[in-house]
Amino acid sequence: MGFLVRLFLNALALLIVSTVIPGIEVRGVLPALSAAFFLGVVNAVVRPVLVILTLPLTIMTLGLFIPLLNAALLKLVSLMIQGFEVHGFWSAVFGAILLSLISGLLNLFINDRGRVEVMTRRQRIS
Repeated sequence: MGFLVRLFLNALALLIVSTVIPGIEVRGVLPALSAAFFLGVVNAVVRPVLVILTLPLTIMTLGLFIPLLNAALLKLVSLMIQGFEVHGFWSAVFGAILLSLISGLLNLFINDRGRVEVMTRRQRIS
């Protein structure tokens, strides 16, 4: 259940990004869901390998290469999904940054079972 909730939240984040960033187009809910699914797969399978391979470059740029890597993966997914298009380098970079921010905020309150989790103040253990 949690997977489906996160999939819908990430699709919503993609739709929001497409309205804010001019170079990103999502033509409907089904392409948004497909793109969100493939972004999840690419981030789970391809991204860790690329992060390890580009680790020296990431260290030399003090981590500034990671948004470029995310932009490349966003562009890769746009090549796989009809109805989801990323036009241009800067659209991909700003779209990847905004997508990670919105997606992170939306998923912040969802637990592993896909339910809204209210965060409470932790009590001190003495």
